[in-house]
This record gives sequence, structure tokens and C-alpha cells, in this order.
Amino acid sequence: MKISINPPKQVLGILKIFKKAKYEIYIVGGVVRDAILGKSLHDWDFTTNATPEQILILFPEGFYDNKYGTVGIKNAEERPIEITTFRIESGYTDKRHPDKISWAKTLEEDLKRRELTISAMALDNNFELIDLVGGLEDLKNKLIRCVGDPNDRFSEDALRMMRAVRIAAQLGFTIEQATLQAIQANAGKIRHISAERIHDELIKLMASPYPADGYLLLHNSGLGVEILPEMEATFGIEQKSPGRHHVFDVGTHSVEALRNCPSPDSITRLATLIHDVGKARTQRILGNGTITFYNHEMESAKIATKIADRLRFSNAEKDKFVRLVRWHQFTVDERQTDSAIRRFIKNVGLENIDDMIALRVGDRLGGGARATSWRLEEYKARILEVQQQPFSIPDLKISGKDVMEIKNITPGPMVGKYLQAIFEEVERGLVNEREALLKRLLEVRC
Repeated sequence: MKISINPPKQVLGILKIFKKAKYEIYIVGGVVRDAILGKSLHDWDFTTNATPEQILILFPEGFYDNKYGTVGIKNAEERPIEITTFRIESGYTDKRHPDKISWAKTLEEDLKRRELTISAMALDNNFELIDLVGGLEDLKNKLIRCVGDPNDRFSEDALRMMRAVRIAAQLGFTIEQATLQAIQANAGKIRHISAERIHDELIKLMASPYPADGYLLLHNSGLGVEILPEMEATFGIEQKSPGRHHVFDVGTHSVEALRNCPSPDSITRLATLIHDVGKARTQRILGNGTITFYNHEMESAKIATKIADRLRFSNAEKDKFVRLVRWHQFTVDERQTDSAIRRFIKNVGLENIDDMIALRVGDRLGGGARATSWRLEEYKARILEVQQQPFSIPDLKISGKDVMEIKNITPGPMVGKYLQAIFEEVERGLVNEREALLKRLLEVRC
């Protein structure tokens, strides 16, 4: 079966050079799968019977600094093109990397060491498909299946379990029953994987077209309790009670909120998933049957901080993640004063306002309400209106130079005190116009 693709010139050049040198060379990996699915093609990988030393003779500009037989060649994309010698792997003491690698003699040996059937196909020089493990059939049936015994694959590299879930979420596929059962049996082995690797896979899953279904796979496979035990504790925490709008338990509501979150941002989606995680610790059932979760957003923020630290979030990721969770319970009232709305914007962060609203929309839809309401729309309009006002001293229409000239002072702390005094008056309603500020500056005493 010939696959119709239009590879970059550099890829065609690599195929030509290997053919001329009389080495076997095949395109492998996710790019083959994506070519069959008609997706855009990135991250070109090759496998060959040439050794790394022989590859470097063909490509002197290449770089080889690993034990896996992979030679990298720079290209226009951020990720280099990788050419790897046919190999056989054995022994995975750390549940992640092979203890021993030896060069294989055939393509078949190389393909059968790979993890998923849909990623274990190859294209030859003429773009003819080579499928030795049933990958094409699994693509047609939208199935994620391991090559060989899934228990062996996951024992070799425990991160493969998360990758299987993530790829299922990216493609909208189902995990084949034996493969899912193997994940359930081996889920505890994910503890051998570094927090950084788990973070990367979780963020990719959140960025996928089906993040809610992806999380449900984590939940149903047993990986969820290993990766996000705090989130798993919310399933079964009841919310339905007299006078309350909720129709799901906390965990189910959170997954549905994620499903309906309109933001494509991974951190926003993850914050949407765990925004109510504090409810597991704050639930109270009153005598009349009413269920309360007072201050759950503060408890959720504490948990979000622990999650971010445990999974090695960057400082920027952590700041946004915790802010969105901490302030998601904001009051929607278009009648709030400018000062109240300014406090909300400062708490959330001006750059995070759209994502905060996206979380609220997901929260509403995930709880059975409409996406928005007239009150929410009015509140959004008020946020836009208040954003026209200054949020910090640099936003003022006067500067320290103006202060020094008008007050006849030299650079020093007093300049900042005068600017702070003017800024506080602007917060209370003084118009942020240069002439008005200069006039008031003449009157101010510090």
C-alpha cells in the first residue's frame, strides 16, 4: 500500500543519500500514522541498518551523544530529524530506560520493540507502507493497542501507560481491552517515572482535543489515583441538595467542566478540572439535608499549590494555575464598584481574565447551567470598562520626572511616595488624565 505524502526536501534528500550508499532506510514513528490519517506532518524519524558511525560519515554535520543509536540532524523545525540504527532493547531496571541496547539486523526486530501498533509502522523509500503488527487495522478501528504483550511493554517503560492515554485523547481513539487491563494492572509502576515526565504528558493530554475523555481514561485505568490523588478523592462527593443547582458529584462535575471549558490553554483546562478539589475536605451536610462547601476555593488553592510543586510546574505555570483555582468563586454582579472589580482583576491577573471567564463557563456548563447569563455578560462588560483605568503606578499619566520638577526634589524615596499617593487617589476615582494629575500633585503633601 503506497501512502500519498509530500515530504520536505530535506527528508527526500536523506532518503536519496541512504539509497545511494546502499543502506536500508525507513520513515517511522508518529509521522507515518499522521500521514495515513491525513494530518500535518512534523517530527520526522528514520530507522536504518547503518550504525551511528556510518550515519555520521553520510552526515558529518549530524550529532551523536547517546547510547540509543540516534543521530540528530538539524532542520528548520525546533526538533531535529532523528535517524536511529535498528536496535533490540533488554532489561528495564528503572522501568523507563533499557539496561542493554544492541544493534538489530532487520526492520522487523526494530518495529516489534515499539510500544503501540499505530506507531510501529514504516514507510520505505517509495513510501510503501510496511505494517508487521496490525497498526493499519487498529487505525481504521480507532484503537490503541500495544505491540505484543502489553504487560511487557508497560513493565519496560511505565511512562508508556500515560502516552497511550494521551495519544487516545489526541486522536479520539479507544484503548483496546487487553491494553487497558494491562494499564490497570501496572498503574503503580508510574511511581518510577520522574515528576517532570508526568507533568509533560499531563500537559499534552490537557492540550488534546479530548482532555475530559483523556482524564476519564486516567481515572478508569488507575493512573488517576497515582498522578492526581486529590482529584480522585472528589468522585462520590455529593453536591445535590435542596436549593442547589448541581446534578453531578464533585468529580463528575469537574470532568464535565473540563469538557466544556472553551479555553485551549493546558493550564486553564487543568485548573478547570481541579477547581473544586477542596470540596472533598470542606463538605458539610446540615440537618435539613443542605450540603455546603464553605471556603472550598481556598482549600482548593492550597491543594493546587501542592500539585504544582509535586509535578514541577514552572513558576509561571504555578502562578496562573493557583490564581485560577483560588479565585474561581468570584461573585458575578455588574453593580460592583470599580474598586471591587479592580481587586478581582488584580487577584486573577489582567493576563488571566479571559481564562478565568473560560473556567467559569466550563463550571456553569459542567453543572447543568447555560454557558452564560445576562449578569455574566454585564459583568464582563464592567471588567472591560474598568480595565481602561490604571492598575499600577507605571500606568499613571505622570512620571517621577514630573514629581521631581513640581516638588523640586531630587531622585529618592519621596518620588515614589508622591506617585503612590496620586495612584491611590486614582483608585478612589481621580481621573487618570495628565492635567488633572499634575493639578492634584501640586496640592498633595507627603
